Amino acid sequence: MAKQHWKPGNMLYPLPAVMVSVKRPGEKPNIITVAWTGTVCSSPAMVSISIRKERYSYEIVKETGEFVINLATKELVRALDYCGVRSGRDVDKYKEMRLTELPSEIVKAPGIMESPVNIECRVTEVKPLGSHDLFLAEVVNVTIEDHYLDKNGKFLLNQAGLITYSHGEYFELGRKVGSFGYSVRKPGKRSRNQKRTGV
Repeated sequence: MAKQHWKPGNMLYPLPAVMVSVKRPGEKPNIITVAWTGTVCSSPAMVSISIRKERYSYEIVKETGEFVINLATKELVRALDYCGVRSGRDVDKYKEMRLTELPSEIVKAPGIMESPVNIECRVTEVKPLGSHDLFLAEVVNVTIEDHYLDKNGKFLLNQAGLITYSHGEYFELGRKVGSFGYSVRKPGKRSRNQKRTGV
């Protein structure tokens, strides 16, 4: 097996591709596509997003200290791409992509109705890193689409057709190949989650 050494670069793929919605008081809301995002803490629930300083949404997030992460599905992939290559300085992305503003429960920025999950966030810290600034944020509310809840109340998120980003391309989540803890589970023994949902 042959391998090559490359210069340091961002090769941690795939990544979640999400639409982050923001709003400055008295102005129209905007959406920015973000792939530099992730979970950073479970309790309290915290996430991070990284944005370039020159992006239109950067100053909005810095001024308001809040944003909403909206998960993207295969039906939203065109809007996902559009919101990453057009600036909110020039276009109304909600209008152009025929997206619906979803009033948030806690923050003032709206979510996106068409997204299966809307994660309301409040910034706790901004870390200048170089090309991007990292916004650490606490999750203050989550809204989910009840279409994906089964009769037992389990959230079937992986059936929503979620989108990932890898090396310049978008992909829909594919075939399940395992579940958390399956490598050490005794044969024939169902997980706690399977017992609860009857799967």
